[in-house]
Amino acid sequence: MSSYKIRQIFESALETYSAQNPYLSNVQRKAARAILNCKSGNLGCNFSQCTDCGHMEVHNNSCRNRNCPNCQAVLKEIWVDKRRAEVIDSPYFHVVFTLPHELNPLLYCNQNLLYGLLHRCCAETLLELSADKKWLGATPGIIQVLHTWNQELDYHVHMHCIVSGGGLTKDGKIRKSSKHFFIRTEVLRDKFKGKYMAYLSTLYENGSLTFSSSCEKLRNSYYWREWKNKLYDMDWCPYIKETFNGFGNAMEYLGRYTHKIAISNSRILDLDDETVTFSARGIKPGDSKRQITLTHTEFIRRYLMHVLPAGFQKIRYYGFLNNRMKTQNLKVICKLQGGLRFKQCYAGMSMAELLKAVWNFDICVCPECGHATMKQLGRYHVPSS
Repeated sequence: MSSYKIRQIFESALETYSAQNPYLSNVQRKAARAILNCKSGNLGCNFSQCTDCGHMEVHNNSCRNRNCPNCQAVLKEIWVDKRRAEVIDSPYFHVVFTLPHELNPLLYCNQNLLYGLLHRCCAETLLELSADKKWLGATPGIIQVLHTWNQELDYHVHMHCIVSGGGLTKDGKIRKSSKHFFIRTEVLRDKFKGKYMAYLSTLYENGSLTFSSSCEKLRNSYYWREWKNKLYDMDWCPYIKETFNGFGNAMEYLGRYTHKIAISNSRILDLDDETVTFSARGIKPGDSKRQITLTHTEFIRRYLMHVLPAGFQKIRYYGFLNNRMKTQNLKVICKLQGGLRFKQCYAGMSMAELLKAVWNFDICVCPECGHATMKQLGRYHVPSS
């Protein structure tokens, strides 16, 4: 089956879906157009020819949109390579914070504000508890990645956090945890829930929140208090998804999450004129994989639901990795630990060199005669309208 299965779904039903849903945001429309045009020739192309046998290749340009299923692999490898050079000698942990589904209607109509608040609360929770000598007594490095989906493509807002089990103390020393996560789960839970609800209440009192028809009744202060108390009574249990005994694996592992989109082409099992069937993990660990079947328009609705607001940073850095002080902090850590354990491998490489290094694919080798004699002839750019 084609490697452009998701594009086929959009080609089949986007016009119908758009007619039924005229209030799509500009960023959703832009993402949909990018998926339709990616590697279709509509964005231009590059021509190359073998100087030995004369074989010609045409390579259609990609869209590079962060919501496109065909444009993340190279970006992911470059990102992981950069982060690998920032890994320190300590255990690493994967922590996941999930918001209750009862928040979903309010989250969806306040995405910029409340997704940003989720980033803030996860980081503050981890940093404040880590600073306490009872837990770590140091500032760790934290990378956070926002996801908004589950295996069925439903709305499921959660944050993936990679946390170093070692960090800098106030007096400029390194302190490391054991191989077990250094903060108790119930302590994380209570701190995180308290922070998110306190900040959310402040936003409500300041009149900063927008209320769509699905959560209109929350404008009423009585309903708001009742709803808020219900959320306080719920179990917001974060969990430790993975512990890395070999710290070198942490960034490669996180790479699975950073440039991941709601669903990839590889999960599409079957596609006909009306429906699409895709695979999903079992509901519980150890369960066999499931198959989900949706109409094309429902698939598009769920897919576009996970397009983030324009300019929103889904990957953020905290602790000793915060952008303002990262270089200085890593120099200190490097000196204390006798050097960093990894270096960038792909810095300064051309795209051709990167493809060869990562996937052992040499675009200079002619697919017909096998000689490394492919030369670029030129580019065709589609005139802007």
